[in-house]
Amino acid sequence: QLQLVESGGGLVQPGGSLRLSCEVTGATLDDYAIGWFRQAPGKEREGVAYIAKIDDITNYADSVTGRFTISRDNAKNMAWLQMTSLKPEDTAVYYCAAARTAPVGTMKMKWYDYWGRGTQVTVSS
Repeated sequence: QLQLVESGGGLVQPGGSLRLSCEVTGATLDDYAIGWFRQAPGKEREGVAYIAKIDDITNYADSVTGRFTISRDNAKNMAWLQMTSLKPEDTAVYYCAAARTAPVGTMKMKWYDYWGRGTQVTVSS
């Protein structure tokens, strides 16, 4: 059973940066695409970033393009989300998720088989 654990969230001022980590256990990460999602209070969960199993093909939501960078290291079974130029509207619980058979680039939740419990990111002065 694949398990994902997020870390690295916290409180940061507008314009600041955070790096979220996603540790994967229970299976080889090579077999899964990774997505980062977020859910703000009162809002639906949305996809923010995607990285393919191999080839490092990535995709980003328009709202984070140019500010967030997703990466992975299959040998370490780790994935990351580097967030820069953070805005108050980036405040949310951030989740990493793994998809075994998702279409390349997708950030639709239905394709993701395994989810972490999330880490809180708060952007506030």
